[in-house]
Amino acid sequence: MTVRPLADGATLRAAEPGDEEGILAGIHALAVYEREPDAVANTASALADTLFGPAPAAFCHVVEREGRIVGIALWFLTYSTWTGRHGIWLEDLHVDETERGRGYGKALIASLAELCVQRGYSRLEWTVLDWNAPSIAFYRALGAEPMDEWTTQRLTGEPLTVLARHAAS
Repeated sequence: MTVRPLADGATLRAAEPGDEEGILAGIHALAVYEREPDAVANTASALADTLFGPAPAAFCHVVEREGRIVGIALWFLTYSTWTGRHGIWLEDLHVDETERGRGYGKALIASLAELCVQRGYSRLEWTVLDWNAPSIAFYRALGAEPMDEWTTQRLTGEPLTVLARHAAS
């Protein structure tokens, strides 16, 4: 991805080594917004490994303004067995509260949509909390459709460990 100029002298670009603290700050701010301020266990070092290690497992686009990361879109590839093509899962989208309304969120999502089209990916997906009306309205304005018939399932902690034991036996 090339560096793309945005409003107010901001730029949109792929994350690069050295951005980890700014990305992590966005992740923490999103956790606070989503009412889970103590849930983030991620570190700058773990982000460096994930985003820039020998086999990157996730990717990030950032909006930088005045030398500071003010927006992030952290994503990874998915695969649809039905279409036989990859897609993008947007894990985190966050724009600093003081920077909202400048089009940065739309620019971040549009950059992922552009990547999907360029690479022939079949979809761009993400989740949003049911109570997050401002984000839901933003996503609807972009043309996103809810997948109401699908419910996210998750295994963590002890249930994950217990099930893993069954694979070993």
